[in-house]
Amino acid sequence: MASGVHTDIITLMGKDVEVKVKSVDQMTLRFFSENPRIYSHLWQDDSIEPTQQQIFEVLSKAEHVRETLVPSIKANGGLIEPLLVRGVTVLEGNSRLAAYRLLAQVDAVKWKSVRIRQLPDDISEADIFSLLGEYHIVGKKDWLPFEQAGYVYRQHKKHGVQEEVLTGQIGLSRKKIRHLISVYQYMIDCDDRTPSRWSYYDELLKGRRFDSAMSAYPDFRKVIVEKIQSGEIERAVDVRDGLPLIIKAGGNTLKRFMSGALSFEKSVADARFRGAGNYNYRKLNDFRQWLVEGQLDDEFRSASDNEKRMMKFEIEKIERRLKGLLSLLEPPSATSSPPKRSGASRSK
Repeated sequence: MASGVHTDIITLMGKDVEVKVKSVDQMTLRFFSENPRIYSHLWQDDSIEPTQQQIFEVLSKAEHVRETLVPSIKANGGLIEPLLVRGVTVLEGNSRLAAYRLLAQVDAVKWKSVRIRQLPDDISEADIFSLLGEYHIVGKKDWLPFEQAGYVYRQHKKHGVQEEVLTGQIGLSRKKIRHLISVYQYMIDCDDRTPSRWSYYDELLKGRRFDSAMSAYPDFRKVIVEKIQSGEIERAVDVRDGLPLIIKAGGNTLKRFMSGALSFEKSVADARFRGAGNYNYRKLNDFRQWLVEGQLDDEFRSASDNEKRMMKFEIEKIERRLKGLLSLLEPPSATSSPPKRSGASRSK
């Protein structure tokens, strides 16, 4: 054991765990292959574990490693916070280990040793999960939501930890745990492991906002996923705010959206235009606003004779139609008789 070893205490699940703080040769350490940042980039097949070299290549190219950690470690002459290690596996600090190895490529002697906190060998998997959950899910939350959910998912699916146990280990509600597992599973089923798309699927599966649409259109979610993956739905906030508008508008707007006749953007615009049952009013109001534009009179006056004839024809048609619509809006008279429906009247 290297010189300069001392003990420290970390509190875990309400109990004190003794760790040894010391310096070791950083090349003897291994990256944690189930680290969520590593998992989301390299685990395309759950049965094939990535190599240590593959992990290093991914981490060493990460912007936060090259642009933040390498300069910071170099300026400080070492780590401010030691790596957390069980055996030779770095559970907490994989990015810092990658930064150290980048520095060692330039000066292998100076960056040979790294400070670690050595966990006892008999620490349980449950304790490790709780510890990393406290660091990255409940605490500083530097893992992306997709990565957090993936870690919870693997504990449940791969290691058989029940939802209620996970709840006790990291302090999230059972409902939240179930939702994380459900959304991550859905992304796998959709063959989409893109971390940046987590929020899209999170919104799609959140609550019961889309139940009515799924009842009317059994392939509703499939259509939405296709639009997410194609980029037609550009932002997660569009799933949260825009999609409910289309569903609320319903009718032809939703039908044309689902068939692909209207794009997502145009469907949202159409839904907003329809408003809360005021579609016809808004159409008429929009038409009236156009009619009262100041330059319209000048444009009509300056039109050619042929254009004036065509516009006069259209206006007369509109005038007749508007009179008919206006009559439908008049309150019925108590003494008035029902309109005649004779063949003669229809032929006029």
